[in-house]
Amino acid sequence: MILVVGGAGYIGSHCVKELVKERSVIVLDNLSTGHFWAIDEKAIFIEGDLRDEKVVEKIFLSYKIDAVMHFAANSLVSESVNNPIKYYENNVAGTLNLLKQMVKHNINNFIFSSTAAVYGIPKENVITEESFTNPINPYGKSKLMIEEMLRDFQSAYGLNYVVFRYFNAAGAHSSKEIGEDHEPETHLIPLILQHLLGKREKIKVFGTDYDTLDGTCIRDYIHVTDIAIAHILGLDALLYKRIDNNIYNLGNGHGYSVKDIIDMCERVTGKKATIEYESRRIGDPARLIASSKKIREQLGWETEYNLNKIIETAWEWHINKNLNKILK
Repeated sequence: MILVVGGAGYIGSHCVKELVKERSVIVLDNLSTGHFWAIDEKAIFIEGDLRDEKVVEKIFLSYKIDAVMHFAANSLVSESVNNPIKYYENNVAGTLNLLKQMVKHNINNFIFSSTAAVYGIPKENVITEESFTNPINPYGKSKLMIEEMLRDFQSAYGLNYVVFRYFNAAGAHSSKEIGEDHEPETHLIPLILQHLLGKREKIKVFGTDYDTLDGTCIRDYIHVTDIAIAHILGLDALLYKRIDNNIYNLGNGHGYSVKDIIDMCERVTGKKATIEYESRRIGDPARLIASSKKIREQLGWETEYNLNKIIETAWEWHINKNLNKILK
């Protein structure tokens, strides 16, 4: 049985969709940012907070847990700068509580949802797992702290772990049942699609003077289901002892500028965006592109979705969501 902490959130719910095909799954989520409707009906759902020792311990006493996947975290960069207490308390202290309970109940397999934010502003055009980590905000720092905790828990208690550093997760499930639904929404693709659905007046582009072909930032976009498949591969490798403790980047290995993304969204939807250009945001690197060579070689992971398909699935989900609201 697999415990998925944060399984009602965007990435967690997509991983649960894949897990329930072959395994029994328990979802622990406090629904602070996740959605009850996103939880697969085949999963057991427990509403609770990972910082609550009694809740976590009751799960470990009541079920035979083979591994834990941990997605529960606050993840807004600007919020982390303005309210670091929230990020160190929830992300770091919450994970520490979860790990303490795992050690207490002899549960040794752990998969952690990390982020490209641990790299800060990289010097390389393409980032490998060996690239220097230097996060520039409390969100990225909190994730890197947890990575360090995992190394210490492995050394002291024999914890087996896999860490996935995501780049820009995007897209929606092929069933159109779940997709990206944050409040507030800060990610580029859903912001554009919401605008093209008439829910936002315009799209803001921050910075047009970067050292890139069109002057806008370049990012690496990875479909959320490709991320979920990576977690399944990582889980199997942990359970069957095919890998040592490891860290993997998850990205497509291709960079697309903000203007590229807007253009693709316009082509997919057949609609024209209204764009407002503003000055750069502090701390935005010119480009963030992942090398995923390591996971491809070690776990045989391959991406299924290109950028066009990523945006198509996101658009189909937004349309479906909008229709459901109208029908209700």
